[in-house]
Amino acid sequence: MSPLSGPATTLHRTVRLVALLNLAYFGVEFAVALGIGSVSLFADSIDFLEDASVNLLIFLALGWSPGARARVGMALAGILMLPALALLGALWRKLQMPVPPAPLPLSATGLGALGVNLFCAGLLVRFRRHAGSLTRAAFLSARNDAFANVAIVLAGGLTAWTGSVWPDVIVGLGIAAMNADAAREVWHAARDEHRTLKEAG
Repeated sequence: MSPLSGPATTLHRTVRLVALLNLAYFGVEFAVALGIGSVSLFADSIDFLEDASVNLLIFLALGWSPGARARVGMALAGILMLPALALLGALWRKLQMPVPPAPLPLSATGLGALGVNLFCAGLLVRFRRHAGSLTRAAFLSARNDAFANVAIVLAGGLTAWTGSVWPDVIVGLGIAAMNADAAREVWHAARDEHRTLKEAG
């Protein structure tokens, strides 16, 4: 592995910090999701774990060759699908016992997640085109998660107003859909990167 310096060193420190922040808030959000039975918080907590994994992989792969980075980018596209798959189990359990989650913890936890993701997106925005599909994966995750967190906050308000389980369920499905779209974008970016390297070689 070649030594990192300059912008690469800054990126290395940044993705390490982002990975740690995502891992920490995964624990918070997962505990609240289990406590109040929220599908959207469960999906988002798994998404935080996925983001921590993505940034850890970037941290490990930054010193690799462009070809290796492109292959890791393709693997990350698969990782981005994990929240959607994990959501299916949570959704099935919720539909078997359709009790709405407590609105206040739902919105408060979503607001905390929004703060974490906006901070991470701000750290990553200047690196989104650095190292190809790797940092694009991290930036897309943080950006999409911020939109998802706004929806979670709104779902808490709608749950308080309607007493229905559906705002939480619908937002959970939306989070899964956004991650599927991000996975598609990262896959195409990594595939194009790999193809360019093969043509150049």
